[in-house]
Amino acid sequence: MGVAGVQIVCVGLGVLGLVAGIVCCVVPKWKESSFTGQNIVTAQVTQDGLWMSCVVQSTGQQQCKTYDSLLILSADLQAARAMTIISCMLSVLSVLTLFAGANFTTCVQNEAAKPKLTLVAGIGLILAGVLLIIPVSWSAHNVIRAFRNPLNPQKKELGACIFVGWAGSVLLLLGGGLLCCFSRVKGGSAGNAKYYSNGASAPNKNYV
Repeated sequence: MGVAGVQIVCVGLGVLGLVAGIVCCVVPKWKESSFTGQNIVTAQVTQDGLWMSCVVQSTGQQQCKTYDSLLILSADLQAARAMTIISCMLSVLSVLTLFAGANFTTCVQNEAAKPKLTLVAGIGLILAGVLLIIPVSWSAHNVIRAFRNPLNPQKKELGACIFVGWAGSVLLLLGGGLLCCFSRVKGGSAGNAKYYSNGASAPNKNYV
């Protein structure tokens, strides 16, 4: 597979990671009610997200309510709001930069600038993956710690967005790593030597 093929694969990985980040940011499934131990009330399921909390009845009816204040959120969800948004913005900018500097596009005519653009896009995808995996792992750690606490009567389980975020961050890190490995930035030419063909005459010199 050539460099252009790797870049096409990285575009796909970046787009999939961006979709995963958007899903994590929008869908309210970071934490869900647990029905273990004494939590045997299965008439309704509570789902918590970054922007709202939803209650799903056993009949399938769902009611969602946005949070009244940012201060009622836990620290991990407060940080997750900012990090997931920044991750999505970085992913968009990185994919656009990759399109501009890819070998299969003609957006940039300067061939020497294309490897630099792809390298910048790779670094951006890596940063986006890191910004996505940090809040997801932080939230998962808090949920697991609260679940194992015997003094906590209201136990939560990991929601689907946690696993989507892990998958999306891995895709972003993989795409960024491939771009950084296959981006060969060419250095400047050594010296200012000028070469002349046989048919071209060299500059005249005055000999004494």
